[in-house]
Amino acid sequence: MLAPLALRDFRLLWTGMTVSLLGDGVFLVAVAWQVYTLWDLPSALAMVGLAMSVPQVLFLLLGGVVADRVERRRVMLWADVVRGLAIASIGVLSVMGTLRLWQVTVLAAVYGMGSAFFGPAFDAIVPDIVPPEQLGAANSLDQFVRPTALRLAGPALGGVIILAVGAGWAFIVDGCTFVVSVVALLLMKARPTERDTDGQSALREIREGFAYVRAHTWLWGTFAAATIAYLLFMGPTEVLLPFLVKNQLGGSSRTLGFVFASGGVGAIGAALIMGQAGIPRRFITFMYIVWTLATLAVAGYGLATVSWQMMVACLMCNGLETAGTIVWATTKHRLVPGGLLGRVASFDWFISVGLVPLSFALTAPVAAAIGPRATLVGAGVIGAVVTFAALFLPGMRGVERNAALLDKKHSLDHMWIGV
Repeated sequence: MLAPLALRDFRLLWTGMTVSLLGDGVFLVAVAWQVYTLWDLPSALAMVGLAMSVPQVLFLLLGGVVADRVERRRVMLWADVVRGLAIASIGVLSVMGTLRLWQVTVLAAVYGMGSAFFGPAFDAIVPDIVPPEQLGAANSLDQFVRPTALRLAGPALGGVIILAVGAGWAFIVDGCTFVVSVVALLLMKARPTERDTDGQSALREIREGFAYVRAHTWLWGTFAAATIAYLLFMGPTEVLLPFLVKNQLGGSSRTLGFVFASGGVGAIGAALIMGQAGIPRRFITFMYIVWTLATLAVAGYGLATVSWQMMVACLMCNGLETAGTIVWATTKHRLVPGGLLGRVASFDWFISVGLVPLSFALTAPVAAAIGPRATLVGAGVIGAVVTFAALFLPGMRGVERNAALLDKKHSLDHMWIGV
């Protein structure tokens, strides 16, 4: 799993990403605690989540086109500058004692817009700097670092910072981590895109990417399943989990940090296992089974009555999700042509999170009607059913059958060569 670190540019990308994700983990706790301090209602955090997700959805397709046209390293660099300034501004306003909820909302929207450009460029740059035979290891390493920083170390550090000096300084720490990411990107080798656009408009390129997605069931089917699943559980998880910890379990910011951190432990374990075991031959089937179980674990948030039970649910949810994500990322990197990868990645993000703003908007009224716990249980159970059903879409598993036939052909070729 460590082999890709021998590559200088991947090592720089990995270092910048690790530090930036550590800051993102701090942000997870800081934004929830800050918003509930300003306005102690689920609707407040739902509004901030809505503000962050809407610009991301609106700009994702353009972000994919830019990632396929412009040097991807440069796109990531400017996206990090915008996001870092937005987060640092929240911190400065909080420390000064002048922060208001509308300011958090506006700056969260700026952050979401930057993420719309960063995500597709990051997904597409990995095959540019990592050879095909190391993509599985690179994605396993990515999914090892991501939960370690985002869900384990970052939230734990965020909880400690908030208790010691306040949420404002936690935002400032997160803003400073983007500086490290920017420096790492500046040190990487420039790789200008070699694709000839032939004067194509951005709209025509988006249509080209959409046509490719539509022709492959494993792509559009997974995007559609993720859309419905995220609609069901993304808002309730992001909004109601901190609410339950603070208001019903009587926990502190440190408790919330530990809940998030337990998810990091599960994801780390999954990344280590997948890094050593490799991608399973029936990769689509494996991916959907673990994602179904991960979504079902969301119901555990609503059933938990003490913090350790919440931690177990978070561990299972993030661990199983990570295992599927490693397989998903590697499959995209291996099967999608490099000239289309930025746009396919943007469609992945766009379709998958397209209804997330609606999820945030519906969370507060649904929770008010049936209760926070019932909302989480329902989201987990229904989301799991939808996810598992997508596995049986016609043609969904065709790509893994084709891969098995190709492997068999290669084996026979080697046998004849031996004879």
